[in-house]
Amino acid sequence: MEKKEIQEQRMRGYFIQSTKELLKGEGLKSLSVRKIADHAGYSFATIYHYFKDVQELIFLCVQDFQEECREMVESGTADQLPGQERIIKKASLFMRYFVEYPGIFELLYLERMTDIELKQPVSELIYSFMARLCQPDWESCVQEKTFSAEEAIARQTELNYAITGMLLHYINRRQPVTYDEFLSISAAQVERIVRLDTVQRIPRNPSPGYPKPG
Repeated sequence: MEKKEIQEQRMRGYFIQSTKELLKGEGLKSLSVRKIADHAGYSFATIYHYFKDVQELIFLCVQDFQEECREMVESGTADQLPGQERIIKKASLFMRYFVEYPGIFELLYLERMTDIELKQPVSELIYSFMARLCQPDWESCVQEKTFSAEEAIARQTELNYAITGMLLHYINRRQPVTYDEFLSISAAQVERIVRLDTVQRIPRNPSPGYPKPG
């Protein structure tokens, strides 16, 4: 790799890291080109040598935050076999990540698409995130005939909306009031979605293949 390419990667890294730190600490509404540049220690005009605009920076941060969350979730469930138990654990870790970083939750789940000019692929990237984290586990449940492929899709969708809604109420409205209450209520909801009525009532020959989310 040439010296110029190394320098460009380094500079892009400075600005991406500064944007991520500002998003984590202050949220999207406080973000500006000048603030990013000041945080990185460069003039705001320098950003435009390496990025089209601030929206490109935000898009890259969305990808980085999801990777950061994925690594935390997978590290915390590495010793578990695929299936219901691991879905429940992954959901718990997923919510813990966003409680710890509410600014990231705001960016991914509260901002209007038009506010940050995100295109459909980015919207889908955000919407399908939890499903992608749990994909092997849903597939395992279908293969083990815990429930059918259609049920897996339905539960996956319900879990996605439930987690987002619970985080919204807790992070934005502090309902329930304490973190312990939130953990207790959210755990019960996840258990209900993932385990409810999982008796042997699946046809012996369910539809072959498990549809990919999104």
